[in-house]
Amino acid sequence: MTMLSGQADTVLYFAYGSNMSSRRLQARVPSATLVSRASLHGHQLRFHKHSLDDHSAKCDAYRTGEPDDRVLGVLFEFEQAELAHLDRCEGKGYKVVHVEVETEDGELVRALSYAAVLIKPELRPYPWYKQHVLNGAREHALPADYIAMIEAEPTQQDHDEARAERELALYR
Repeated sequence: MTMLSGQADTVLYFAYGSNMSSRRLQARVPSATLVSRASLHGHQLRFHKHSLDDHSAKCDAYRTGEPDDRVLGVLFEFEQAELAHLDRCEGKGYKVVHVEVETEDGELVRALSYAAVLIKPELRPYPWYKQHVLNGAREHALPADYIAMIEAEPTQQDHDEARAERELALYR
């Protein structure tokens, strides 16, 4: 296994949820640059992470241990100095983990990611959050069946219309 980044002052990050959207991630960590599409085996994408900020569901790369399960995502590299800000953006309910992902070229690399520690399967994401995830999946040309799986995820209404407007302003 190798690290694609040989520099001590950068972080290799596997994004699988809303941070797959380059616009969303770069609003949080401006130095983020695309490295590769990647997959995390033995995990499933689930919308069950309890957001304490808005009480909706966010994405989780849930460990199943099943070899056929995989979460698709994107590897980014960014400056180490920006990691603390990303940690704050991700908030409570996630923990930093190091995962082994496979790049689209078949190379195995270790990357930083986030795993949910606060789970509520009954929660649903807000439409604006799901839109961030879909925007990232489409931007990076993830497979159509994977995008369809995300599209099929049920949502709940966000009664804070101003929040929804702020969140989606990145794409206007």
